[in-house]
Amino acid sequence: MVMKISALTLSSCSGKKFPPDFKFGAATAAYQVEGAWNVSDKAASIWDTFTHNNPTMIADGSSGDVACDSYNLWETDIQLAKDMGLHFYRFSISWPRLLPNGFANKISEDGTRYYNNLIDGLLANGIEPLVTLYHWDLPQNLQDLGGMTNPLLAEWFGAYSRVAFTLFGDRVKTWATFNEPVSICGLTYETGYIAPGIYSPGIGSYICAKNLMMAHATSYRIYDKEFRAKYNGKVGIVNNHVWYAPYSSEYEDLTYLARQLGFIYSHPIYSKTGGWPPSVEGIIAKNSEEEGYPTSRLPKFTAEEIEFVKGTADYYGMNLYTSRLVREANNSTFFLWPTNGDLDLNLDLLADPSWEVGLDWLVIHPPGIRAQLNLIREEFGDVEIIVTENGFSTSSDELDDVTRIQYLRDYLEQVLLAITEDGVNVTGYTAWSLLDNFEWNSGYTSKFGLVRVNFTDPFRSRTPRASAEYYADVIRHHSL
Repeated sequence: MVMKISALTLSSCSGKKFPPDFKFGAATAAYQVEGAWNVSDKAASIWDTFTHNNPTMIADGSSGDVACDSYNLWETDIQLAKDMGLHFYRFSISWPRLLPNGFANKISEDGTRYYNNLIDGLLANGIEPLVTLYHWDLPQNLQDLGGMTNPLLAEWFGAYSRVAFTLFGDRVKTWATFNEPVSICGLTYETGYIAPGIYSPGIGSYICAKNLMMAHATSYRIYDKEFRAKYNGKVGIVNNHVWYAPYSSEYEDLTYLARQLGFIYSHPIYSKTGGWPPSVEGIIAKNSEEEGYPTSRLPKFTAEEIEFVKGTADYYGMNLYTSRLVREANNSTFFLWPTNGDLDLNLDLLADPSWEVGLDWLVIHPPGIRAQLNLIREEFGDVEIIVTENGFSTSSDELDDVTRIQYLRDYLEQVLLAITEDGVNVTGYTAWSLLDNFEWNSGYTSKFGLVRVNFTDPFRSRTPRASAEYYADVIRHHSL
């Protein structure tokens, strides 16, 4: 069934409250904010290596060497979160900061102390930690062994997960294994533009996809078996989604395939049957055969692996920023958000001219978030959904960020409509980002922060924007 935006009624939410137990948070990621890239015994990550060796790949030639200096200014960040009234703060652990060798044979005392301080400081201020284990900063020495394309990834990530659960699981009750597999595998290997800078479309991206699914499931099974009874927490995964609508009525079937492709990392976990989305798996297998490959470029799951991965999530983490129209690709194809399988499905992803254009790829279309929330429920039932990232970027340092406020208000309204009118089980919303930070290939030219960071100031001074006060007001009143 092809879901149409027009099927969703649009109405005002003024005065309507979010459910009493709905939680509001904000997010950052280790490489983007921590800095202190080589302090103590921390080892290099793939982003350390990539930015140092390929500065021309970053818009302003910058790196995350210092970033927001949150390694030293974590208390300031907690105060900002408290002032905003956040219910939770989503951050990630740097794998090479906690395990300098990448392996579990050496646990950093300084790395452990840093995350203990951050977690304890949040809890002391009434803020829950939502911790992501992997937000793109793979230890470089594991990359040297093949990284995400080495099938031993599941073993490595499982051991890392066990260390994190052991050290912090008594206080961290919500975990995410991987942030945006579609970026880790698709955006990485389909373009070569982000760390580790390897271009392997249709090959590396699919090997990575299978290994990542097995690594996620390994982490979940470890928590389920060794920690759940003691700590009673939740473990999930964070998928990035783009809402897809047909360019015209002739592309409804292709749009269905695009949406299934968007679930390539969800179907193995949340569907009743498990495994890759059958429609997508079939197309890739057919293309691979026609290209002369002896097996599909998308590695198959065995029956045992399907069962191992299926059901390995206690909630559905959803990042969503934007929407696209779908049509068949032509010679002028330009992927505004490359993903695993775009080429195999022959997709062209475009912005509707009527949608407001933000910075670069971020086209504003608020109804898309409501439509995607409904689609997740349609596909996978009444799973708990946490919106783990949503936000707006500008190139300006302005404090009176009225466009960001409007973006937040309009997207929050659509989330509220999904809850109150559609009955979707959404339990939390996370603004990206608490702070201006290192935005990957955009460096510091892209400003997502509710709080402005002065990157020319050696003390990295922070100043809340108008959007921070707006968001605090929403949280305070639990209402738009």
